[in-house]
Amino acid sequence: MQSSAEVMIPADAVSALDAPVALPVASGSLASVRSTVRDYLSLTKPRIIVLLVLTEVATMVMAARGLPSLTLVLWAALGGALASGGSGAINCWYDRDIDLVMARTCRRPLPAGRVLPWQALTFGIALIVASVIVFSLTVNPLAALLALGGGCFYVFIYTMVLKRTTPLNIVIGGAAGAFPPLVGWAAVRGDLQWPALALFVIVFLWTPPHFWSLALLLRDDYRTARVPMLPVLISTAGTHRRILLYLIALIAASLLPGMAFGLGYVVGVGVLDACYLALALWARAEGSSRAAALLFHFSLMYLALVFVVGAFAAS
Repeated sequence: MQSSAEVMIPADAVSALDAPVALPVASGSLASVRSTVRDYLSLTKPRIIVLLVLTEVATMVMAARGLPSLTLVLWAALGGALASGGSGAINCWYDRDIDLVMARTCRRPLPAGRVLPWQALTFGIALIVASVIVFSLTVNPLAALLALGGGCFYVFIYTMVLKRTTPLNIVIGGAAGAFPPLVGWAAVRGDLQWPALALFVIVFLWTPPHFWSLALLLRDDYRTARVPMLPVLISTAGTHRRILLYLIALIAASLLPGMAFGLGYVVGVGVLDACYLALALWARAEGSSRAAALLFHFSLMYLALVFVVGAFAAS
């Protein structure tokens, strides 16, 4: 009879103990966490965040006439991203009914049921509160107030009032996306001066032609959702005429900061203006979805480059 210390373990049992153990539950949990993180990130509309934070940081460089403190830039960029992301999440919460019937948006987390409405709303509010705290503690109260004002304008004025009631929705609502230059200037200077207001006007006038070129591609979606975007109410040719009118006003406004930032700014932005105008004229003559798509994508690059040119010219 063997003692417990002398009990022999079969060799095949030892091999089994040494073999890797599959953990399907843990693996599934990790995949679920990743999917949830992706869903919440998508609620913040990260591509919009990138563009808005770029205009904010570039304006900081213009306001400082050089490179501001890296710490200040990082805190301001974080605060701006939180404000934009929170506003985007609340927009997704409020628009979940029309997102459900639009082909472009029906797979978003809320209409698809992957995130509950109260979760998205709580998430959005938390991000905006975090933004105010970050700006107040690390930047200055004016920047905090402007970031909060931009978020509130987007949520309450554009999303809840204008978007579903008037074709002027994106014309007036474009002010929401124009707040980051004000925030960036205030972050560095602690006040607002005319170059900051000129940059605000640039983004404000850029928004309608930018968004209408996208709305031309999504006309059927907006018609189904009963959202009165301009291309739903007038013809493609009429929409292109409005785009050109706003583009002419945008070009005039885009050159104003040259009085503060010099000839290099005027030349660089003038080239961008000429390219944008030429593409808009071609898109009007072409009248196709492909032309509208090219115009939309160029408009994104245009705004980013205007602010990059401004940052280089000022520094």
